[in-house]
Amino acid sequence: MQFPAPLKANSIKILLLGSGELGKEVIIEAQRLGVETVAVDSYANAPAHLVANTSYVIDMKNENEVLDVIRREKPNFILPEVEAISISALFEAEKEGFHVIPNAEAVNKTMNRKNIRVFACEELKLPASKYEFVKTFDELENSANKIGFPCVIKPVMSSSGHGQSIAYSDDDLEKSWEIAKEARGDASELIVEEFITFDYEITLLTVRNETGTIFCEPIGHIQKDGDYIFSWQPMEMSELAKQRSIDVAQKITDGLGGRGLFGVELFIKGDEVYFSEVSPRPHDTGMVTMITQSQSEFALHVRAVLGLPLDYIDYGAGASAAYKAKNDTFTPVVEAHSSIFTKNSYLRVFGKPQSHVGRRMAVALSFDKNSSETALENAKELIKKVSDK
Repeated sequence: MQFPAPLKANSIKILLLGSGELGKEVIIEAQRLGVETVAVDSYANAPAHLVANTSYVIDMKNENEVLDVIRREKPNFILPEVEAISISALFEAEKEGFHVIPNAEAVNKTMNRKNIRVFACEELKLPASKYEFVKTFDELENSANKIGFPCVIKPVMSSSGHGQSIAYSDDDLEKSWEIAKEARGDASELIVEEFITFDYEITLLTVRNETGTIFCEPIGHIQKDGDYIFSWQPMEMSELAKQRSIDVAQKITDGLGGRGLFGVELFIKGDEVYFSEVSPRPHDTGMVTMITQSQSEFALHVRAVLGLPLDYIDYGAGASAAYKAKNDTFTPVVEAHSSIFTKNSYLRVFGKPQSHVGRRMAVALSFDKNSSETALENAKELIKKVSDK
């Protein structure tokens, strides 16, 4: 493969729609191959803006604004990195000959929980929890009582777990309704899911292109309010559960098609595997691969997009711990004790231009060649040494 220089008439150009911390790492990996990069988001100085060749601030849900940037830049590949994008713009871009990763229909299915759940469960027949979709509070009450308590309530479209809650009884439904309706994204319809008493949940990073499909070691994670707090790799699980997880990931990604990295989220109970969600892009829990693999999830995503071989080396066990801001400010400062930076651990600061309580601002990474459990305990201690003001 030829790698021309960026900012030339013959350069390879990648355009990111969404420029957060995950997009920033994708940009960095693309830059390492001389790929020209364009970062687009709805606010200025987003993390990926800081490292891209070109950046734009637009209304990401506005079809005309998204198409204007695409037509102006004429990228070889368009990488949607967030859910809040004009899907009609992506379909139109494809009609005009642009290459959307993995493809516009896959983005359309996965950005909306209703679309992907119907596709996965009713078309592909993947095992999953019981679910119903509701639009009114009365429908929510009826569905919750039909499915049973506790149940999980989410908007059909939101990012990073926003708007998600668990209702343990009828008394919790009003609060869950409010949480869902206040979430960013599409809260016009909600999904009510059976709460599976699973043993643990994993992310199975699945990477595919014309060279084939590979599966990274399973990633265990802990979430709070639908957003990840800790992740570790590999997650210890039975060989049967691991193989069943691979089978589910293979089916859903084959069904979606295209190329790139997919984050397939699964619930595990004993040796049983239940489909939860899938994202056609690098996954926040997968930031742990920056310390466990020779090719992180971001590097693998870029390789898959460019049609390069997907081989990599597993270094050993590792863990990540997200740091979330405790202050609201337009001049955020992340403070970290120097002891975080060792041969087996370090911090990644995202450089977000504004913080608000609960916003993810950095991630601590810990490596232990033999033990995920030890790496996780170390990561939990490391993140205590981080603060903000």
